[in-house]
Amino acid sequence: MAGSSTDYIPHHLTHLKVGEGFWSLHVDTLIMTAILGIAFLWMFGSAARKASPGVPGKFQAFIELVVEFVDGQIKEVFHGDRSFLAPLALTIFILVIFMNTMDLIPIDIPGMVAGTAGAHYWRVLPTADANTTFAMSLTVLALVVLYSFKAKGAGGYMHELFGAPFGSNPLLWIPNFALNVVELLSKPVSLAMRLFGNMYAGELVFMLIALLGFAWAGALHDGNIFGFAIGFVGQILLTAAWAIFHVLIILLQAFIFMVLTIVYISMAHEHH
Repeated sequence: MAGSSTDYIPHHLTHLKVGEGFWSLHVDTLIMTAILGIAFLWMFGSAARKASPGVPGKFQAFIELVVEFVDGQIKEVFHGDRSFLAPLALTIFILVIFMNTMDLIPIDIPGMVAGTAGAHYWRVLPTADANTTFAMSLTVLALVVLYSFKAKGAGGYMHELFGAPFGSNPLLWIPNFALNVVELLSKPVSLAMRLFGNMYAGELVFMLIALLGFAWAGALHDGNIFGFAIGFVGQILLTAAWAIFHVLIILLQAFIFMVLTIVYISMAHEHH
């Protein structure tokens, strides 16, 4: 824990990084994302290896339920070949849930564990790092462009960029292109900022609640047992209440990111 309430939040919002400025790498984000990615692969790989045609066990049934849920969402939006999009949507959904769930770990524990290894800072929530959310959303943008070329061909996609929405009059090519570029770039920005903003705000609320620890610790130091009891119980109740509500945010943000990815790629198949 940081030394005082003044530097507590800045301390917990600081990444363990190498390098400076634009070229700095957030080591904690990279390591946590890699660990969670491996956990995802192990979990679903284990379910696939143990799958049997008979009555499934609880673990297999749960995995099948998740896969069917994701596939059902894709069927409602995308009517093309799902052989690539279904694994992509499943990966996005589960991995974002895994990353978001790290916000439920008590805020001081990761820092204390990292401190035993000599690390002064360690942020455990990858989706509260804009680098993570923009990396995922830019990947989605690349797939949208790729699917646009695949579905419409180079000529068809260029015609769409320069000929819609105002028509293919050469005088309108520049306004058409400018509007289409703005629309295209707004997709990854909205994807990234929505996920980042919600998770960053959730993390910050947990930090603000944790600051009550300074209040009840100070009350105990001063011999104010009543103040200590109020602060201690208040912190526990507020943390539990926010954690329960935050579970909904964790699942909802993963669902929104997955669905919007499907919608954007589906829109890339449409001809204007």
